[in-house]
Amino acid sequence: MTDTIPTTTTPVEAAPRRPIRWSMIALWLAVIAILAVLAWGLLNATAGRPEVGQAAPDFTVEFFNGYEWDARPVADLSDMRGRPVVLNFWASWCVECRYETDVLEQTWLKYRDDGVVFLGVAYADVEPNSIAYMKEFGVTFPHAPDLGTDISQDYEITGVPETFFIDKDGVIRHVQIGAVDEQLLDTIIPQMLAE
Repeated sequence: MTDTIPTTTTPVEAAPRRPIRWSMIALWLAVIAILAVLAWGLLNATAGRPEVGQAAPDFTVEFFNGYEWDARPVADLSDMRGRPVVLNFWASWCVECRYETDVLEQTWLKYRDDGVVFLGVAYADVEPNSIAYMKEFGVTFPHAPDLGTDISQDYEITGVPETFFIDKDGVIRHVQIGAVDEQLLDTIIPQMLAE
């Protein structure tokens, strides 16, 4: 005879349920948000400076009083697509900018009827000083402030003056760090017009 051990079944009690810890959920959400911001920053940091052969970053400018693009005081770089663009970063406090301003103005007058767009962007400058500078040199091509240096940051300029030559398709063809001269302008602009 085999001994049988009597078994009694008792209902298994459910483990006590833990209350939801909202503070822990909030902490994890904060950690995830911080990691997302860091990842986004890392991706943007590695995006790098726009170089020759790459698309020029688009931006919106609000021109200084009296300057317009197609009778509008506000324009995007993409509005200028189909025309070569000479994008010049400058500042009224920049000594080297003074060497190129007259050359830029004279070249603008020379090529404007061919459809070339010259656009000056005043970097980290206050508007009254920028306007006084433009009046001093008799500048007639459109200029705009770089409020908050957003445009300069997108182009990762190294200083002023700095000029980006952008072709009709919005692709950067040349970057000039430092002042431009007449020979450079008369070499690159006809090349972009011929494309």
